[in-house]
Amino acid sequence: MTNRWKWRGICTALITSMCVMWAPDSLSAEKLVWLMRDLPPLSVHEGPKKGQGVIDQLMPMLIASLPHYEHIMLRVNRARASQMLESPTLTCDPLLLWNARRANRIAYSNPIIGLHSNGLVIRRQDQPRIEAFIHEGSVDLPALLNAQTLKLGIVAKRSYGEWIDEQLMQGTESQIVTHYGNDASGNLLQMLKAGRLQTMLGYWPEIQSKANQLGLLPEDLVFYPIKGAPTYQPIYIGCSNTHEGREIIRGINTVLTNINLDTLMNVEAQTFNTEQLRNEHTEVQPSLEGSGLN
Repeated sequence: MTNRWKWRGICTALITSMCVMWAPDSLSAEKLVWLMRDLPPLSVHEGPKKGQGVIDQLMPMLIASLPHYEHIMLRVNRARASQMLESPTLTCDPLLLWNARRANRIAYSNPIIGLHSNGLVIRRQDQPRIEAFIHEGSVDLPALLNAQTLKLGIVAKRSYGEWIDEQLMQGTESQIVTHYGNDASGNLLQMLKAGRLQTMLGYWPEIQSKANQLGLLPEDLVFYPIKGAPTYQPIYIGCSNTHEGREIIRGINTVLTNINLDTLMNVEAQTFNTEQLRNEHTEVQPSLEGSGLN
């Protein structure tokens, strides 16, 4: 009986060793978490244009270029994404603006595309309420904030571009409504419709898409660029600012160099019936000093 149990133990050990040796690579591959959000025209999670954003089309190429990782797509809000990028977990976010506060904590890719900057949205019926702040078709955001007559909705932890972010820091908590929800832009738009706030910030294609999802008429909304903000701003991919995160960014940069981004942007422009995307790599690229890419 003793010998029989010994042989059983030996056989069990051999089988276990063989299973480990022949286990698929995915079982031992490190997890790479991609932080995704519904942000038309870059990423579209809902509606008839689902999966047709620029980043939606780019993601399969990026994943194919990093075969040694187990890729996990995680849908999170902006606040949670910011938290995870600064955690030890290996994470990447393909929907980022560059700003100085993030640069020391996040490794940035080369610019992907230049996108029309965020602007201010208001109901058409409320348009007269901001006429005093409109100059040559753009809204004077500092003057609007100083007046403290209108509530402005923003998404928590979201960067709207460095110039706009600096102006928002001057606003009061009673005037600026910060939303942390999983569909913060959609919820802010519903609050706008209900009159609980009068204005909000966002990309115009984003606002149009959210309005359609919520059964609102985009023509009932008016979009204004922000006076003083750049017309276009570049979109980047950002990863954890660790050795491995920077290695992933180098691989991503190789992909971006070898694909025709103009094709993706042309498809997007046709899909969303807008010309708000264009390749602005050289004109709008900010300094990457301190981003981990030097």
